[in-house]
Amino acid sequence: MPSPGTKGVDRGYVIPIGGAEDKLRDQSILNRFVDLCGGEKARITVIPTASALEDTGDNYIRIYKDLGVKEVISLPIVEREDAQSEKHLAELEQSTGIFITGGNQLRLSTILGGTPISKAIRRLNAHGIHVAGTSAGAAIMPEHMISGGESGGTPKQGAVSLSPGLGLTNKLVIDQHFRQRNRLGRLMSAIAYNPFLIGLGIDEDTAVFINPEGVLEVEGKGAVTIIDPSELKYSSMHNAREGDTISLIGMRVHVLAKGCGYSLETGDAHFPK
Repeated sequence: MPSPGTKGVDRGYVIPIGGAEDKLRDQSILNRFVDLCGGEKARITVIPTASALEDTGDNYIRIYKDLGVKEVISLPIVEREDAQSEKHLAELEQSTGIFITGGNQLRLSTILGGTPISKAIRRLNAHGIHVAGTSAGAAIMPEHMISGGESGGTPKQGAVSLSPGLGLTNKLVIDQHFRQRNRLGRLMSAIAYNPFLIGLGIDEDTAVFINPEGVLEVEGKGAVTIIDPSELKYSSMHNAREGDTISLIGMRVHVLAKGCGYSLETGDAHFPK
């Protein structure tokens, strides 16, 4: 669950990125994140835990410094013991922005889940610190995380695996590399388990910037598919067997490109202003 905030203090933005964000050319997503965190005065902490590559943290340090950020650090959290470190916690507390890299979301959740670092990320976000995550780092942001599943456009019983996430929001379930890996079916399957959740399917090099009021705006070159079950009239999930196709009647779907937005509170989508 999201940490309680403080009256009079805006929550930080939550910024899931669909993976493969542009790191070399216009870098619109990363530039917007940097600006939000304070520009050259930002202090960005990179958490590369999801990646098995040793240079992931250093690569993002270089990228953010090339974007003008003077203070960038990477926390070498590779075991659960590292996520208990008082030194890492103290460094995280100084952040104006936190960036969670891609990789394996189960590696991320099994190492960070329930640790002081994960609790600090929720608390800091509730008190105004912006948190961005790409690929696996996006999937883990909600309370419910998609940890695996099948490709394909049809929802099926057993087509998706869910695990606990960080809990920066309890309104969403997020899938990444969405169009590129044909993940519509597994996202709809995830929603069918509990139609309280709104599904976000985020394409590569695409992000949503979710503000403190729960209004998101799309940034980047692809699209975001929003699956809204608030008017769902019928689901066959409750009596489906493993592998059965799921019927879902009354689902609302929006496809939003750059500049479009959506309110998680009202369910209203809007085009660019």
